[in-house]
Amino acid sequence: MKKISVATAICLALAAAVVPAAPGLGTLSISQRASVESTATSAEQQSTTTPLATAAQSTQVPTASAVPAPQSTVSTTPSVTTPSAKQAAPTPAALTQAAPTTAAAAPVASPSALSSPTATIPSIGPLFQPTAGAGKTAQAAAVSESVKAATPQALVPDSNTAAIKTVFDAINTYRVQNKLSAMKYHPTVAGMAQEWSNNIASRGVVEHRANFWLDPRALNPNNGAGEVIAIRGDRDAAQLVEWWKSSTAHNAALLDPRFNVMGIGITYTDQTYKIWGVVNFFGYTTLPSGTVTAPSGTAVPPQPTQPQPVQDACTPPAKHMPSTQNLSTSAIRSGADVVAVNAAGALLDYPATGTGTLGAARTIGTGFATTKAVFTTDWDRDGVYDVIAQWTSGKLSLYRGILGGGFRAEVVLGKSGWDTMKISIGEWCATNRMPQIVAADASGNVYLYPNMGLGDLATRTFLASGTSAVALTMVDYDGDGFQDLLVQNAAGSVSLYRSRGQAAVISEARTVVATGWQTVIQAKSLKSFTALNSRGVVLQRNDGSASYLPLGAGGWQTPVKLAGVWSQVRMAR
Repeated sequence: MKKISVATAICLALAAAVVPAAPGLGTLSISQRASVESTATSAEQQSTTTPLATAAQSTQVPTASAVPAPQSTVSTTPSVTTPSAKQAAPTPAALTQAAPTTAAAAPVASPSALSSPTATIPSIGPLFQPTAGAGKTAQAAAVSESVKAATPQALVPDSNTAAIKTVFDAINTYRVQNKLSAMKYHPTVAGMAQEWSNNIASRGVVEHRANFWLDPRALNPNNGAGEVIAIRGDRDAAQLVEWWKSSTAHNAALLDPRFNVMGIGITYTDQTYKIWGVVNFFGYTTLPSGTVTAPSGTAVPPQPTQPQPVQDACTPPAKHMPSTQNLSTSAIRSGADVVAVNAAGALLDYPATGTGTLGAARTIGTGFATTKAVFTTDWDRDGVYDVIAQWTSGKLSLYRGILGGGFRAEVVLGKSGWDTMKISIGEWCATNRMPQIVAADASGNVYLYPNMGLGDLATRTFLASGTSAVALTMVDYDGDGFQDLLVQNAAGSVSLYRSRGQAAVISEARTVVATGWQTVIQAKSLKSFTALNSRGVVLQRNDGSASYLPLGAGGWQTPVKLAGVWSQVRMAR
């Protein structure tokens, strides 16, 4: 029987001129992609602003020279055969170090649960509240995503009482078998779960409710929170639990010792996927008023219509589930690799070992001498790391990584004006796993640029003003699972702009979290550099040194010096 299960962990982020020749990056594809994946722009959202930033305001980018003015941009005829000082397309260099171990593929259901042994079952991990509590490492391994399951579904208002009891009993029986206490039930939590089950079923999209633990109906949990979702092609509620048990990440939610209350939502439809199940788990030091020992059969029934989510700069243009790839032959092997440009313009990859050290450099591209900055990210979320180049001419270019090595031909994301911007790239939006760009202009205004695929970066949303930024670094500084922004000024002070994964920054006094960064010439957030799901920032200073600053409870931890002399290269951001 077909089914899809989704769940997630939040691990908390352009002047007309002569354009330089496109760089050669490894082996380029001869067949060039000429179509632009244009997507709809974000709906406008506006609120009152303060001098230090607060409001979300979507706007068309003006065509002033100091502000990026993207134009029609896909490069369709790059040269891939004639190397030159500014452009070359060599075969990727021989590898000097074995690739680090890649992440395991997402779990799938057992064949007995499928209508066909060869059925493809998209699956991603459960969503947990970011917390330093028990099970944090396992929880953080999952990635927040959404999956387009079907066309919008017509809900069937049949009684879900028996199905809710089945799921409740099955989860608690499993916990007791594993020497854990049975969880209790709360109708308010169940109402929240039921509302979300109805919502995603009516839209035909499997995805998590962002920040569900902050919903008032979560009743202020203080010892962790989790959410699991599954759908099936029949109405077998017991098999929802069996699938969660078969998935390592989901199983961790079922057996999390912190959780003592659950709420269950079950929705029926008349389409391909007949049953949609959502379970919210919470941990409380003191059980909230109204907690009961078991469901009473009074769960909120399915409703015929559900409100659609608010559209803003963080709304993905399409639901997307990224691939999990074996990157052993790719140019960039992991998100913890350090990429740099040398004086000759060669692009180098220093593979991360996963234990806080780097392997020998490999040349993965050439022709980057006239870049202002280079960035690494998986822009198209195909599971392979890409390179984005910010040119001194004002152009912003994307080079999509190829699984077997090298990069595809240049796609111009912004034709002019980007040379004046200070840029950071990362997963700013909690509900949209495509990377976004956060950039500050020469006036100190900070904007969020939605990921438009291969289309122009032609819209932006205001985030902050008055920053005096000379550099931006996107990183989950406070460990709440959402990307924050480190804003560095000319004096070397670094101010923290926190976020909640939305198209805005939190309106609050700005805390200075670092000083002495006036000698820092590049800063980049790295995940899993010293251990799985570790977080921190690598700094390159103008004296040729480089160090890794780990982040943990309370902020910065003891820095780790990176071996070697880094004065001959410029690190990617």
